[in-house]
Amino acid sequence: MTSQTVDAFHRGRFHLVQPKGRGHRAGMDAMLLASLVADDSRCRVADLGAGAGAAGFAVAARVEKAEVTLFEYVPEMVDFATRSIALPENAHLASRLTVRQADVTLRAKARAEAGLIDDHFDHVIMNPPYNDAGDRKTPDELKARAHAMTDDLFEHWIRTAGAIVVPGGQLSLIARPQSVADIIAACGRRFGGLEITLIHPRPGEDAVRMLVTAIKGSRARLTFRAPLIMHEQESHAFSPFVDELNNGRAAYRRNDKSLHSQA
Repeated sequence: MTSQTVDAFHRGRFHLVQPKGRGHRAGMDAMLLASLVADDSRCRVADLGAGAGAAGFAVAARVEKAEVTLFEYVPEMVDFATRSIALPENAHLASRLTVRQADVTLRAKARAEAGLIDDHFDHVIMNPPYNDAGDRKTPDELKARAHAMTDDLFEHWIRTAGAIVVPGGQLSLIARPQSVADIIAACGRRFGGLEITLIHPRPGEDAVRMLVTAIKGSRARLTFRAPLIMHEQESHAFSPFVDELNNGRAAYRRNDKSLHSQA
């Protein structure tokens, strides 16, 4: 059996089984992605490329009426997510979490057969691979597969999101700022009302990530929101609001308050 750890998130509200010393280990990116789901109603959430399931688990832990399906292609990571659902520490969430092995780039009938059903989910979240193929290589195969992207990755992933989310449903993703043009192009006529937030490590430093939300079928214009600053000056501690997001005590709500029952 692969060496593993069991790690607590949201101050112990859920736990994850993760590979030890290899693969992509969940952290801040997954927690910020999960914070984008701000929905008080009963809702269905698809986590595309879920890995061990960190973002999907974080949604289920904070959004009490959310039913979350984790879609992951790599069998080993599917196994980690499955074992995480079975942990006694996650018994309070288990009935609202499902994991499916699926290639999120499938189309038509094959996509539906994999559980990626058209017009079914209220929210789709994704943390797509973000390194260009020519970027720094790693001997860790699991990590390489999690981090390597292709030129048309966003087109394929967002095409699937557009198919499986209900009209008026929300797409949420986290990515590198360098991908902004590809994301806007892939949203095309599928999603509108894009809200983009750049994430900066500290004041005066360049952005390292961005949060994006969009609404299926919306014709609203793109908005660049105020940036999120992770740390204050020389401190390594998270800023108060980022700490709230990281620990599942707050949602990062859209400025467009018309979606669902956001209060």
